Amino acid sequence: MSELGGACLAPCRQRLIPCSTGGGRGEWGRPKQRRFLRCRAASRHRGTAGKEAPTYTSRIATDIPLYEAPGASFDRYLEDKPRVFQAIFPDKRRSQQLNEDQWRIQMLPIQFLFLTVWPVIDMRLRCKSTGRDYPPQIPQDVSKVLELDITRWELQGLDSVLEPSHFALGVKGALYPDRRGTRSRLKGQLEMSISFVLPPMLALVPADVRQSVAESVLTRLVENMKHKVNGSLLADYSKFKREQPRQLV
Repeated sequence: MSELGGACLAPCRQRLIPCSTGGGRGEWGRPKQRRFLRCRAASRHRGTAGKEAPTYTSRIATDIPLYEAPGASFDRYLEDKPRVFQAIFPDKRRSQQLNEDQWRIQMLPIQFLFLTVWPVIDMRLRCKSTGRDYPPQIPQDVSKVLELDITRWELQGLDSVLEPSHFALGVKGALYPDRRGTRSRLKGQLEMSISFVLPPMLALVPADVRQSVAESVLTRLVENMKHKVNGSLLADYSKFKREQPRQLV
């Protein structure tokens, strides 16, 4: 996921296009609005010709030492979801808390071929424990898991000529302390996927070029997220540990 940031959208004749995974037909909004392609996160979609839209996926894992302290376990830290979110996405100007578990994030623009889009995503953070509803790759004896995923997204700034007939963005990740060895370790994984059907004017772009560009974009996004976990999240956890003695006095 890219770092938070903002950009002004160029004025143009644009429409509002709601989409849903059920394939319902959306309503057109008033003219001269910015274009927003909206859809809930989903794993599979079909293109306009009835064929499965190609999906490009990037996965990355983290596995680094975790130094816990008495009275300041990483489990306690993960339970403070607003704090964890702020550590990963520190720019408050580009994020908004929607409810106990979800935040809306304005991301930096993504360049893909000749397209430039400004994603706005709703990110959900959930804490799970005692092995209940863990992702399949997480050991059941792990004490606490923080799971993140996208529940909704918008693509802003699309021109009608460059509008893809289908575009879907998916993110799923998990972060947890692993204490099964001689030393605790912070482990996690993140999977990001993009599925799309190019507009007619870009339909002649070779499949291998589309794949190369899509995988490059995804790799850059997930590596940026890993950098934030390995850097700012652990730095904030160190601050959390220093705060505990003062709170317990």
